[in-house]
Amino acid sequence: MSNSPLHGSLAGLKGLVVGIANEHSIAWGCAKAFRTAGAELAVTYLNAKAAPYVQPLAESVDAPLVLPMDVENDTEVAVVFKAIEQQWGKLDFLLHSIAFAPLQDLQGRVVDSSREGFNRAMDVSCHSLIRLARLAAPLMKDGGAILTMSYEGANQIAPHYGIMGLAKASLEAATRALAAELGSSQITVNAISPGPIATRAASGIRDFDHLMQDTIDHAPLHRLVTIEEVGALATLLASPAGRAITGDVILIDAGRHIML
Repeated sequence: MSNSPLHGSLAGLKGLVVGIANEHSIAWGCAKAFRTAGAELAVTYLNAKAAPYVQPLAESVDAPLVLPMDVENDTEVAVVFKAIEQQWGKLDFLLHSIAFAPLQDLQGRVVDSSREGFNRAMDVSCHSLIRLARLAAPLMKDGGAILTMSYEGANQIAPHYGIMGLAKASLEAATRALAAELGSSQITVNAISPGPIATRAASGIRDFDHLMQDTIDHAPLHRLVTIEEVGALATLLASPAGRAITGDVILIDAGRHIML
């Protein structure tokens, strides 16, 4: 990462964005901000069903690499990182913005969760970050930044969040562990924890509208955050200006977390 340590530009930097589903995705807000700041991006999409939604967005940010990647498919993951190595020979930052739990396990009680559902939620929502970091780190030859997305349901009980709260708690612990292990390579690892945003993933949480209204009613700013605001924070953390910040979970929720 060659820019001045106090510079927030991403000019000349190469980044991988994982987790765009459509134009409402948090990952899309980040991708737009990364590109505006000057980064060149590689973009992945989950499968053929997602491709028609993601490919036009990737084209709009001039992504030279647009590839399928299901993090449960080791072959697809390997292909993405091989393509990055061949295209750029390096990677400066990685955004991991994915999570999954089977609907029954997400909406049900934790005590009733299935072993299979729990394992998949932990694998896709948490361990996938570890797998991607393992492949990204060797490409971050001059240091870099790894970012993931959490939610305050990792630390407090959010209605109808089920086992995803456990997965996000594990994700935050993984963020700290990776930050400690990769710091000697000048790689930062941070989690961003946005307040409620109306994304496709959020639509699987029962009564999510109530969570959004609660933020509007009780947050000091009396509004929701936007994907563009999350993108601005992610850009700071991906840039040389954010290289002294690592191992943190940074809340961006209009201040809702400070209120009872």
